[in-house]
Amino acid sequence: MTSILIGYARCSTDRQDLTAQKAALQQLGVDPQRIYIDHGYTGTNRQRPGLDQALAAVRAGDTLVVPKLDRLARSVPDARAIADQLVARGVRLAIGASVYDPADPMGKMFFNILATFAEFEADIIRLRTREGMAIAKAKGKLKGKPPKLNERQHKELRRMYDTGEYSINDLAELFGVAKPTVYRTLKREPGEGRKPAGEGAHG
Repeated sequence: MTSILIGYARCSTDRQDLTAQKAALQQLGVDPQRIYIDHGYTGTNRQRPGLDQALAAVRAGDTLVVPKLDRLARSVPDARAIADQLVARGVRLAIGASVYDPADPMGKMFFNILATFAEFEADIIRLRTREGMAIAKAKGKLKGKPPKLNERQHKELRRMYDTGEYSINDLAELFGVAKPTVYRTLKREPGEGRKPAGEGAHG
């Protein structure tokens, strides 16, 4: 049976243009007639008719092609749910020029990584935090006082600190808050035992 390339492109607002994504998919060998699109649907909205059509079109041995992973999904649960569908049906996933086959050991490892791809989700949290601050500043609602973090962001901040890869300054910048807020969050959230230097001075 001949393997078919099925393309998928998405943009979040009606004002954004899909031309570049379509061109990228065609350069990867996808027939223009086999490109499914969602225009004006965010990645967090799982009700995406274009994606549903693309997933319905692929068969065992076919390849679902997306320009970037964030065009396919914008959260870990969503990415994992889509990956599970592809694995169950024997469909490969191509992100740009990189093809991942669920039947191949390396491909299987990639699909499993999607289940715990916390950094991907952390990037989205940071992006939304910054976007929210920019909107608030534009409306004059943010007057120097840092925004409060929600429970999910508290846990993500704690997790990122416990990896040992992020300093207090890094976390303050990434989450758009003052350093005392980072210290208070680390003090409240149970972690893996790593104590921030100078925590007592900011408690």
